[in-house]
Amino acid sequence: MQVFIGPAGIPLALKGKSTLEALDYISKIGLNALEIEFVRKIYLKERDAKILGKKAEELGIRLSIHAPYFLNLASEREVVVKRSKGLILKSLEIGSAMNAECVVIHAGYYWKKGKEETFQKIKEGIEDILERFSGNTKLAIETMAKKGQFGDLDEVIKLCKEVNDKRVVPLIDFAHIYARNNGFIDYSEIFDKVKVMNLQHINSHFSNVKYNINTKRFQDIHVPINNHPPVEPLLKEIVKRAVNITIICESPLLERDALKIKEKLTKILAIRR
Repeated sequence: MQVFIGPAGIPLALKGKSTLEALDYISKIGLNALEIEFVRKIYLKERDAKILGKKAEELGIRLSIHAPYFLNLASEREVVVKRSKGLILKSLEIGSAMNAECVVIHAGYYWKKGKEETFQKIKEGIEDILERFSGNTKLAIETMAKKGQFGDLDEVIKLCKEVNDKRVVPLIDFAHIYARNNGFIDYSEIFDKVKVMNLQHINSHFSNVKYNINTKRFQDIHVPINNHPPVEPLLKEIVKRAVNITIICESPLLERDALKIKEKLTKILAIRR
């Protein structure tokens, strides 16, 4: 079992510092993963990505990238689809240069023709991107929180299987699944479903989400780790199944909550021994 844990973005303690400096700091505090955030813009060039990749390899840090948020492979506007494909492809190329494990994407939104048409359009878009990408960095399709977004677990798995390219994998965002189901999550069921993918390693996000007392619903707003969803049952399931997994902490507390996750995992492992 290999578990990689780290923050989504530059650690809080290094505000204003570079990604390269973040790698040294992450290693120093005992974490071993970093998701590089291109969510607002793609800020790295391939030359710099190669330097980062070499440094991460030396430190044993597993890298991933989150592509820009403003993507929609299912848009009815072809200009949006074309731009989305270009941003994803560029993210993959930089990911390949740094030997990143995966590039995470929000694939798109349902459009008025319905779920099946949306599914097909996203599938076609991904196939087109992969035809133009020769690297091995994986394209990770994130499970999403909002009902209007493409990305419940079943359709993400279906998409990965139908594209039928080992470079397309699910990104299991546990908080998103919890919010989409309005406060329900079954970690065992999630791992059972993902099993059909025969993955050697699972990529995931973890945070907690905000509860809106007025609507009585959980929202896709990240909050520090408390109990929504609970992390300990997830870690126990990982240990029980000996899962190889990367857990990227998307809590606003970033490395602090990533260290909290690691501490809880260490205690569970100690008890099992």
